[in-house]
Amino acid sequence: MAAEYSRYVAGTGGDELSATKGNLGHQITLRDLGDGVTEICALSWWADMEAVKAYAGEQLERAHYYPEDDHYLINKPELVEHHVVVYGNLVGP
Repeated sequence: MAAEYSRYVAGTGGDELSATKGNLGHQITLRDLGDGVTEICALSWWADMEAVKAYAGEQLERAHYYPEDDHYLINKPELVEHHVVVYGNLVGP
């Protein structure tokens, strides 16, 4: 169900992220845990924290879920993490 769920995430959260001013992009990653369970991680890149607020609202740390998430997820963390990039290198296409 990992491929199916990742398409669902792309069409819900991914579309919402892309439509939010200040979103610089997003990625969905999958990791096979080897026991029939796949971990999914959604990463998003933002111009600044004000842009994150435009997407997430005032409670920046609160995770945002969609109606069908319960069908796919074993657990739903209540909180998300925010990190500030202080060094990096992006390689374009």
